Order: sequence, then C-alpha cells, then structure tokens
Amino acid sequence: MKAIINLAPRGSVFATATTQLAAAESGAPADYRLHFESARALFAELTPARIELLDTLRRQGACSVYALAKAAARNYSNVHADVAALEALGLAQRTPDGAVEVPFDAVEIHLDMAAVA
Repeated sequence: MKAIINLAPRGSVFATATTQLAAAESGAPADYRLHFESARALFAELTPARIELLDTLRRQGACSVYALAKAAARNYSNVHADVAALEALGLAQRTPDGAVEVPFDAVEIHLDMAAVA
C-alpha cells in the first residue's frame, strides 16, 4: 500500500472518497490519499524535514521517537512535534507498544499544477 499526496481543488476529495470506498468494498487494498488545495499548503505541512523523517523512519523501521531522533541526528522535541504532525496527516502511526512506524511501502507526491485553479 502506498500514500499518494496531490493537489486537488476544494470539493474534489469527495470523488476520491467514493473511489476509495468502492475499492474497499471490492476487497482490493486501497492506497491512502491525501489532498492539499495548494503547493503552499502541502509544503507547509509536509516540510523537507518531515519528508526526511519519513525516509529515516521507513529505513529504521518501527522505533521510539527517541531512537528516531538519534537516527535522524535531530533534536528530540523537534522530532516529537514532527511525528505528531505526520500522525495527524495519516503518514505515520503508532504500533500497539507505542513505537512509531510508516505504514506505507511508498509515499508519492504529485504536483499537477493544472489541476488547481
């Protein structure tokens, strides 16, 4: 399963939700989709530091925030805040024992500038 992030005009997320619901009802694994109305909004939430953190977490595997901060060579409190933001976006999640993990094989960012008016 992968996460697909793209730009989409306001209201178009309902069409995507309908498509995902149909895929789920058919039993096919549905990709996770995340939409932003502008590139500015996307990069305000998904900063370069957070993208690097996703990459580090994917390579590291499920781990504590402390272990992730050490692996990323970053300040614990900044990593903690970034992990919380990534969890809120649905791009990271906690395991039952409290470790953080990336539940996707890939994260794709599509910037179709023509799609946003």
